[in-house]
This record gives sequence, C-alpha cells and structure tokens, in this order.
Amino acid sequence: MNVIIDTSVWFEYFKGNEPHFSITQELLDSLNARIIDPIIGEILQGALNLSDIRFLRNNVQYIPRTEIPQLFEKAGEFSFRNKLFSKGIGLIDAVLIFATIESGSVLWTLDNRILNFLDEKYLFRPV
Repeated sequence: MNVIIDTSVWFEYFKGNEPHFSITQELLDSLNARIIDPIIGEILQGALNLSDIRFLRNNVQYIPRTEIPQLFEKAGEFSFRNKLFSKGIGLIDAVLIFATIESGSVLWTLDNRILNFLDEKYLFRPV
C-alpha cells in the first residue's frame, strides 16, 4: 500500500514526535512512503535554516514520488467540480487529494479539512 505523506506528518517526523516518527520510518523502510512535489515545496518553505534545506535536498531524492502528468490542471478541475475552495480547501491540498485518488494511494494527513472531505478508503489512519 502506497502512503502519500502530507506536510503535517512530515513535520511531526522531523521533530521526532511519536508515533509519527516510528510509523513514518516504517513506511520509509518498507518503501511504502510516497511524496509529491508540492509537499516537498511546503517542507522546504518550513525549513528553519540552510542546513535544513541541504539535509532535505540530500534526502528527499530517496523517497519515491507520485507523479501525475498535468497534476495541477487536473486538480484544479477536480477542485472546481467538488467545490473544494468553498470548503476551505486550497489548491495545494486539492492537488494532494487528487494525487491520492488518481494514484490509488492512501493519504496520511493531520489536516481536518482533508480528513473531513476524503472518503475513508483513501485515508491512512495508523493512530
């Protein structure tokens, strides 16, 4: 099972907070963790210093990426059809939701708006 890990969970992992750290590490070790480019961008945006940037750049290459052609365009249409913006879900989260559904993955997120929108079959709930 491929698990796309949202930014909120990655930040818990980087802080070493349990149980997020151990579960994320298990997903990484089993090659079930996935990432998408917008999440990488959000993680880099939240870096505290240049050392963090270097660490992330050196290590993110080892996490398999879920890549979907024309992802932002398709996610924008998906967002429009599902009225995500009026539900408080912005484009980056719409991209994350769409990528999860389109790739047949599950999503691990701490974002309540996403949790309230996505069907349970698309959610990874280890805790």
